Amino acid sequence: MLKHLLTRTLIAVATLLIIALIHGFRLGTFLEEEARILYYSYASDIIIPFGVYFLLCMNEIQIKIFKPWYIKALIVFGLATFSEILQLFDIYFLGKTFDVFDILAYTLGILIAVFIDRIVYNKYIPNWNYKKTLSN
Repeated sequence: MLKHLLTRTLIAVATLLIIALIHGFRLGTFLEEEARILYYSYASDIIIPFGVYFLLCMNEIQIKIFKPWYIKALIVFGLATFSEILQLFDIYFLGKTFDVFDILAYTLGILIAVFIDRIVYNKYIPNWNYKKTLSN
Protein backbone atom coordinates (compact mmCIF):
# COMPACT_ATOMS: atom_id res chain seq x y z
CA MET A 1 0.00 0.00 0.00
CA LEU A 2 2.92 2.33 0.69
CA LYS A 3 4.16 1.92 -2.92
CA HIS A 4 0.74 2.99 -4.19
CA LEU A 5 0.64 6.02 -1.91
CA LEU A 6 4.15 7.05 -2.94
CA THR A 7 3.32 6.65 -6.64
CA ARG A 8 0.14 8.72 -6.33
CA THR A 9 1.90 11.39 -4.28
CA LEU A 10 4.79 11.71 -6.74
CA ILE A 11 2.45 11.97 -9.72
CA ALA A 12 0.20 14.52 -8.02
CA VAL A 13 3.15 16.67 -6.94
CA ALA A 14 4.72 16.43 -10.42
CA THR A 15 1.39 17.43 -11.98
CA LEU A 16 1.09 20.46 -9.71
CA LEU A 17 4.69 21.47 -10.37
CA ILE A 18 4.07 21.32 -14.12
CA ILE A 19 0.95 23.46 -13.69
CA ALA A 20 2.95 25.96 -11.64
CA LEU A 21 5.67 26.05 -14.31
CA ILE A 22 3.08 26.63 -17.04
CA HIS A 23 1.76 29.60 -15.09
CA GLY A 24 5.19 30.83 -14.04
CA PHE A 25 6.71 30.82 -17.51
CA ARG A 26 3.60 32.49 -18.95
CA LEU A 27 3.49 30.29 -22.03
CA GLY A 28 0.75 32.45 -23.53
CA THR A 29 3.26 35.18 -24.31
CA PHE A 30 4.73 32.96 -27.04
CA LEU A 31 1.40 32.61 -28.87
CA GLU A 32 -0.10 34.73 -31.62
CA GLU A 33 -2.82 37.22 -30.70
CA GLU A 34 -5.99 35.07 -31.02
CA ALA A 35 -4.35 32.01 -29.51
CA ARG A 36 -2.95 34.18 -26.70
CA ILE A 37 -6.44 35.49 -25.89
CA LEU A 38 -7.85 31.95 -25.78
CA TYR A 39 -4.92 30.77 -23.68
CA TYR A 40 -5.27 33.51 -21.08
CA SER A 41 -9.05 33.15 -21.05
CA TYR A 42 -9.31 29.39 -20.58
CA ALA A 43 -5.99 27.61 -19.97
CA SER A 44 -6.16 27.99 -16.19
CA ASP A 45 -9.80 26.92 -16.25
CA ILE A 46 -8.68 23.63 -17.79
CA ILE A 47 -5.42 22.89 -15.96
CA ILE A 48 -6.37 23.90 -12.41
CA PRO A 49 -9.35 21.48 -12.12
CA PHE A 50 -7.07 18.89 -13.74
CA GLY A 51 -4.53 19.43 -10.94
CA VAL A 52 -7.14 19.45 -8.17
CA TYR A 53 -8.49 16.12 -9.44
CA PHE A 54 -5.01 14.61 -9.00
CA LEU A 55 -4.71 16.13 -5.53
CA LEU A 56 -7.80 14.11 -4.64
CA CYS A 57 -6.27 11.04 -6.32
CA MET A 58 -3.26 11.43 -4.08
CA ASN A 59 -5.48 11.21 -1.00
CA GLU A 60 -7.97 8.56 -2.07
CA ILE A 61 -6.13 5.74 -0.30
CA GLN A 62 -6.54 7.47 3.08
CA ILE A 63 -9.89 9.21 2.46
CA LYS A 64 -12.21 6.47 1.27
CA ILE A 65 -14.92 8.76 -0.14
CA PHE A 66 -12.45 9.90 -2.84
CA LYS A 67 -12.02 6.36 -4.25
CA PRO A 68 -14.62 6.49 -7.06
CA TRP A 69 -13.46 8.63 -9.98
CA TYR A 70 -16.90 10.22 -10.32
CA ILE A 71 -16.83 11.46 -6.70
CA LYS A 72 -13.51 13.22 -7.34
CA ALA A 73 -14.87 14.64 -10.60
CA LEU A 74 -18.07 15.88 -8.93
CA ILE A 75 -16.19 17.50 -6.05
CA VAL A 76 -13.85 19.37 -8.41
CA PHE A 77 -16.70 20.35 -10.76
CA GLY A 78 -18.86 21.49 -7.85
CA LEU A 79 -16.15 23.67 -6.31
CA ALA A 80 -15.10 25.19 -9.63
CA THR A 81 -18.68 25.89 -10.70
CA PHE A 82 -19.52 27.32 -7.28
CA SER A 83 -16.63 29.77 -7.58
CA GLU A 84 -17.85 30.76 -11.05
CA ILE A 85 -21.43 31.28 -9.83
CA LEU A 86 -20.12 33.49 -7.02
CA GLN A 87 -18.58 35.70 -9.69
CA LEU A 88 -22.03 36.10 -11.25
CA PHE A 89 -23.11 37.76 -7.99
CA ASP A 90 -19.99 39.97 -7.81
CA ILE A 91 -18.38 37.84 -5.12
CA TYR A 92 -14.83 37.50 -6.37
CA PHE A 93 -13.40 34.11 -5.53
CA LEU A 94 -10.71 32.77 -7.88
CA GLY A 95 -11.75 35.24 -10.57
CA LYS A 96 -13.73 38.35 -11.34
CA THR A 97 -15.79 37.70 -14.46
CA PHE A 98 -18.59 35.17 -14.82
CA ASP A 99 -18.31 33.19 -18.06
CA VAL A 100 -20.32 30.09 -18.96
CA PHE A 101 -17.40 28.98 -21.12
CA ASP A 102 -15.29 28.81 -17.96
CA ILE A 103 -17.62 26.07 -16.70
CA LEU A 104 -17.16 24.23 -20.00
CA ALA A 105 -13.39 24.58 -19.61
CA TYR A 106 -13.61 23.18 -16.05
CA THR A 107 -15.53 20.22 -17.45
CA LEU A 108 -12.92 19.66 -20.15
CA GLY A 109 -10.08 19.73 -17.60
CA ILE A 110 -11.89 17.24 -15.37
CA LEU A 111 -12.69 14.92 -18.29
CA ILE A 112 -9.04 14.94 -19.37
CA ALA A 113 -7.98 14.16 -15.78
CA VAL A 114 -10.47 11.28 -15.54
CA PHE A 115 -9.25 9.88 -18.86
CA ILE A 116 -5.62 10.04 -17.75
CA ASP A 117 -6.45 8.57 -14.33
CA ARG A 118 -8.69 5.74 -15.50
CA ILE A 119 -7.14 4.84 -18.86
CA VAL A 120 -3.55 6.05 -19.17
CA TYR A 121 -2.21 5.77 -15.61
CA ASN A 122 -4.11 2.54 -14.87
CA LYS A 123 -2.46 0.95 -17.88
CA TYR A 124 1.04 2.44 -17.87
CA ILE A 125 1.94 3.49 -14.30
CA PRO A 126 2.93 0.63 -12.01
CA ASN A 127 1.26 0.81 -8.59
CA TRP A 128 -1.32 3.37 -9.75
CA ASN A 129 -4.28 0.99 -9.50
CA TYR A 130 -3.95 -0.26 -5.95
CA LYS A 131 -7.31 -2.08 -6.10
CA LYS A 132 -6.12 -4.30 -8.95
CA THR A 133 -2.84 -5.04 -7.15
CA LEU A 134 -4.55 -5.82 -3.84
CA SER A 135 -6.98 -8.26 -5.47
CA ASN A 136 -4.17 -10.33 -7.06
